[in-house]
Amino acid sequence: MGRTRSFDRDAALERALEEFWRHGYEATSIAGLTAAMGINPPSLYAAFGDKRRLFAEAVERYQETHGAFSTRALTEEATARDAVERLLREAADVYTSTTHPPGCMIISAGVNTTDPGVIAELRGHREGAKRVIRERIEHDVRSARLPGDTDTAGLATYYAAVIQGMSTQARDGASRTDLERVAALAMRAWPAELLDGAPGRTA
Repeated sequence: MGRTRSFDRDAALERALEEFWRHGYEATSIAGLTAAMGINPPSLYAAFGDKRRLFAEAVERYQETHGAFSTRALTEEATARDAVERLLREAADVYTSTTHPPGCMIISAGVNTTDPGVIAELRGHREGAKRVIRERIEHDVRSARLPGDTDTAGLATYYAAVIQGMSTQARDGASRTDLERVAALAMRAWPAELLDGAPGRTA
């Protein structure tokens, strides 16, 4: 019979997640990971495989925990405007929380990374979020809530860029209030909405 694992796997994974979040994939070493996780290298390899597989699992955990606000914001609100506004507002809160490293792991963990698999994985998550933003906007165009000539791709890219900038600002020490101001200013770029064919609420 195999030996019983002597550490809490979930807790160890959370600490690994924070190491990748704080330092990025490239700069996070096995030595740093094992020190943070409180285990030795053989235990890491036995429980998680290699560094690359551990990172993939950490990204998945991030998406299900710290980063889950993004999916909720983009799927739970009735309109695209409300969804994007909530996304920016909650990003300001999460990115500046003192309970974990600042910013967004999906944005920051790939900085200075040369591993093509890591680059592609993180880009895929970012592009996926941008695609959902665009789909929400396109739905409101089809529903005649937004003008038919709305640049859905440009608007989605703009708000994805705002999110990425907010993450970087948080890592540079911006406060929640600072990022809430960014979010409020960004919403001014939202096109005037239409209600029953008449000009509606504006940003």
